[in-house]
Amino acid sequence: MAGGRRGDKPHATKRHEETARTVENPTAAVLVIGDEILSGQVQDTNSGEIARFLAGLGIDVREIRVVADELEAIAEAVNALRERHDHVITTGGIGPTHDDVTTDAVARAFRVGVVEHPEAAARLRAFLRARGRKENAARMRMARVPEGAQLIDNPISAAPGYRIGNVFVLAGVPRVMRAMLESLAPHLKRGAPMRQRVLQAEVPEGELGEELAQIAQRHPQVAIGSYPSFEGPVQNPRMSVRVVLRSGDETALERAAGEVRALLERHERAECRRR
Repeated sequence: MAGGRRGDKPHATKRHEETARTVENPTAAVLVIGDEILSGQVQDTNSGEIARFLAGLGIDVREIRVVADELEAIAEAVNALRERHDHVITTGGIGPTHDDVTTDAVARAFRVGVVEHPEAAARLRAFLRARGRKENAARMRMARVPEGAQLIDNPISAAPGYRIGNVFVLAGVPRVMRAMLESLAPHLKRGAPMRQRVLQAEVPEGELGEELAQIAQRHPQVAIGSYPSFEGPVQNPRMSVRVVLRSGDETALERAAGEVRALLERHERAECRRR
């Protein structure tokens, strides 16, 4: 959770966050693939970037999973997620090494073979020639795709991603993933983009729980979440809270934000008097 440990939330607020989502919006899942993520050797930044990108298109990310570089685990996750969501975005496991098994796993999930895509192979060969690099079997692994897949451009290092059905397979290297991500928009089913307001106050989250739940109930079109943070000495930390409001309805969002702002200001004044 951003900003610190998540405190207990009133059940009414949790239910509200579910019902406030735009029902008509398409949904998506992000599947992050890599032993290096699970071992803590590499910090995942791709899932957050993908989620923000999709939110801007009005696509609600409902799940983010991380799985190991294991063929069966990847195939199982792909099948589970593509059944539940309009879009699945994977990141990682399509490089040149022995542990890059995402393509084989996606092919297994779709019950198709793996083929060398002629356009992908041509792009790789041209990229390598231009840089004086030799073609080898490891590099040409990156031209392999599940049969029937369509390529996703990679302007950074030529080796493409691909899409098959509702699954979009991207690189794991953040810069390459970002470049691929930009080309996805025309192929994604969009919804109404969610607008957001972020309010902060030096108030303990526990002081706000009940009143935030009441505001949430009065504004069913707005998702409201609160996120505490603790700074300073462990024995006597300074507590603050960040309240995030999201909605596809600008008018409803402003009304709810006004009530939350007034609530935070009232509690901040009370905190000042206690000091």
